[in-house]
Amino acid sequence: MSSFRAKPQETPFAGPYWWQAAIFLAIALVTQIEFMHFLTWHHAEPSLVLVAVVWYALRTDVRRAVLFGLIAGACEDILGGALTGAATGGGWTIATTGTALLVGSLSQGFFADSIPVLTAAVAIGTLLRRLIFWSVLSLEGYPRGYAGVHAHQALWEALMNAAIAAALMLVLRLMERRRA
Repeated sequence: MSSFRAKPQETPFAGPYWWQAAIFLAIALVTQIEFMHFLTWHHAEPSLVLVAVVWYALRTDVRRAVLFGLIAGACEDILGGALTGAATGGGWTIATTGTALLVGSLSQGFFADSIPVLTAAVAIGTLLRRLIFWSVLSLEGYPRGYAGVHAHQALWEALMNAAIAAALMLVLRLMERRRA
């Protein structure tokens, strides 16, 4: 009898290549920092970074989704804090990683290419991310009296992020059809 155990069969990775996700995240970060503040509505700014994280989390396993969310959130904390001078205490890192964890763990039973699934995941992910972010900031001493304002802002942001995700999916589908 052999002391070696047979390795369990692993399912092959079917998500996007790491370099595709990295390019998408880099574009989302630059666009977020340079242009998205022009699209604010009711003090809510859409987040292409969150859309990128949810897109990746829907298409990959939980471990990769969490790592991607951690990197994306850390980039937002570093770049956002450097530009605005506002310290978030790692709030975006924690919130984006938590959102990637939730979306990645729930996505195992969904079709990742479905526009309604992506838009719903982006909307729910936005609300969850904002909840975690403001919870982290409140633990650091941020005034709790602004909860209503931030909830209103999060609802608008969820709507805008979902619309952006749906529009991006439609554009990508049109591009795929033209190539075919």
